Amino acid sequence: MLLIFGSRISEAIVNIVAFVCGYCGVRADQQVVKRSNRFTLFFIPLFSFSTSYLNRCTHCGGETALTAEQAQNSLRWSQSQSPA
Repeated sequence: MLLIFGSRISEAIVNIVAFVCGYCGVRADQQVVKRSNRFTLFFIPLFSFSTSYLNRCTHCGGETALTAEQAQNSLRWSQSQSPA
C-alpha cells in the first residue's frame, strides 16, 4: 500500500497597516500575515501543526516575526481607526 503524506505551508493576510518599514525606511503598506504549516495525507490538508505571524513590507518585502498578540493588536488598532 502506498501512503503519500507531507506538509504544506499556507498564508493568509490578516490585516494591512501603513507605517515606516524598519528595513527600507519607506512609509508603505505592511501586511500582517498568518502562516500555517499543515499535515497532508494524499495532498489533502488534515490539521495545522504550526502557526506563526509575520509582518511583510509591500515595498521591499522585508519580513519581521510577530506574536499572535501583536497580530491581534494590529487588527484591533485598524478597526478603531476606521471612520464610523
